Order: sequence, then C-alpha cells, then structure tokens
Amino acid sequence: MIIAVDGPAASGKGTIARALARHYGLPHLDTGLLYRAVALNLLQAGGDPESEFSAVRACDISQIDFADPELKGETVGGIASRISAYKMVREALLERQRTFAASPGGAVLDGRDIGTVIAPRAEAKLFVTAAPEVRAKRRFAELVGFGLNVHYEDVLADIRARDERDSGRAEAPLKPAHDAHILDTSAMSAEQAVAAAIEVVEQRRA
Repeated sequence: MIIAVDGPAASGKGTIARALARHYGLPHLDTGLLYRAVALNLLQAGGDPESEFSAVRACDISQIDFADPELKGETVGGIASRISAYKMVREALLERQRTFAASPGGAVLDGRDIGTVIAPRAEAKLFVTAAPEVRAKRRFAELVGFGLNVHYEDVLADIRARDERDSGRAEAPLKPAHDAHILDTSAMSAEQAVAAAIEVVEQRRA
C-alpha cells in the first residue's frame, strides 16, 4: 500500500505521514528533506540558488547527514523552495523517490507532488492543509524548539512566500491530486489529525 501525503509547509503532513508509517508498519520518506539536502549542499558550496546549473551540481546528497539540524532552518528551507522549481533538480531526485515508493509492501511519502507526480497510483492520497497563520505558529514553535532566534512575523511572511512559489511554479506545482482527500488541520491537535488521516486511509482500503 502506497500512501501519498501532500500539502504546504507546516500543515502537519510530516507528523501525519510519520504516524501513518508507524501505524501500518511502512517505511517513510520525507521528500522535502531531499530538496533541503540539495539546498544545504548548495549553501555550503557557496553556489547561487538563482542558477539552475549550480543547483543541479548540488544534487549529489550522498554525504549529507539527514540528522543535521541545519536542514530544518529557514534559510535552507527558503533555498529548497526556490530550487525545487527547477525541472532538472526535480528530475535528478525523481527516480530516488519513485524507487522508495515501490518498496516491497508499500511506503508512506510526504511532500508537495507525491499524489500527482511521484506516486499517482497511490492507494490513499491525502492533501493536508491549514490556514497560513496556524502553520506559521507551528513552524515558529518548532524553530524556537530547535534553539533558533526567529520572529513570528518573519516566519509567516516566509510561509506565504513559499506557498506562492510552490503553487505557482511551472514544474509539478503544489496542488491536490484529483482523487486526494483534503484534510484541513487548522482546528485539530496532532492526535486528532492523525486519527482523521487513519480514518481516511481505512476508508480508501475498504
């Protein structure tokens, strides 16, 4: 069983995807971390995020430590959002994601184009969303928890800018798959969102 979980930044899709993976005993891939890894590579190499060629050269992420807290930072996140619009960057990471989706027994993947591009035949598709202000508060709390000095207004502005970039890009724009279940978590706790997601998957399995 392949479960595709898409949605904008800080919507709760990662929390939901990890919980679904635990619940069903499936491997999980946060595809956004792949783009963040490329962004961190690019940043450390002094590359130009406005250059698609530079971004493609940074796509060898074999040496990246995915536990590095810098991957979660707003600087890396902003660069990741910009370079994810590049066709050649997406193509460089595409096969890795599709191979993971084809894991024996299935997999859970979360990102922005799982249900539309990576795994269009997934048995269950969720598009997780929430109001920008709610998502900004969540991301702000997360970053403060990492010990980062951030301001809510800056986080909200970044969320809005990222939404615009992700939804407006020509290559694999952020949008719900036609057969995805829309799950708005604005008024939900993490536990309620996970329970709602499991219910959706169970309905799809039935």
